Amino acid sequence: MSRRRVLLADDHELFRAGLAELIAGQPDLQVAGQAGDGFEALTLARDLHPDLIVMDISMPVCDGLEATRLIKSTRETADIRIVMLTVHDEEEKLFEAIKAGSNGYLLKNTNSTEFLRGVRAALAGEALLPPKLAARLIDEFGRLAANLESAGRQTATEDEPAEELTPREREVLEVIATGASDREIAQHLSLSVHTVKSHVRNILAKLHAANRRAAVRRARRRGLM
Repeated sequence: MSRRRVLLADDHELFRAGLAELIAGQPDLQVAGQAGDGFEALTLARDLHPDLIVMDISMPVCDGLEATRLIKSTRETADIRIVMLTVHDEEEKLFEAIKAGSNGYLLKNTNSTEFLRGVRAALAGEALLPPKLAARLIDEFGRLAANLESAGRQTATEDEPAEELTPREREVLEVIATGASDREIAQHLSLSVHTVKSHVRNILAKLHAANRRAAVRRARRRGLM
């Protein structure tokens, strides 16, 4: 049977040694290496490429949260699964760790049976998340999806072909670009304020712009100015 390789990252040497002894006694697991801080965990992850990293969330120099970000953002180590170790349910840190790519967490005061069950579950591709934290992740995913959908709609609107501006509308737009008010535009072009307002409305509609600044930006991008 092939033994799955586990990297242990924890700054408490005695606790880490106890985990190493527990894992070494399993027929399907082996300790790939041990790290005392996040930077060492990153280095060993690159050198050893274990199947799983059991990462203490609180370590000096570089904590487990930052180490997870570094490991998951590095191409050669991004596929390594990571389980966070914590003394308490530090929800905010754990939430950030999951967003950074961690596959769940285990409490340090869990018994050996539960610890090994969690390790094997993580190696099998399962996410070790309590319902409350899972609910927060679902909410976050929904918010991000809504933002992406909104951005997509806005981009699609901006990409719609603009109607041709009349010569007078182009003149008004050139003055708009200077930051002039309707009254200043009227004085500059010898028009009534009412006529200027009408031109501005037409320009915004034709360029699918929400405001004057957006209209100028779109006109410049399309080579209309």
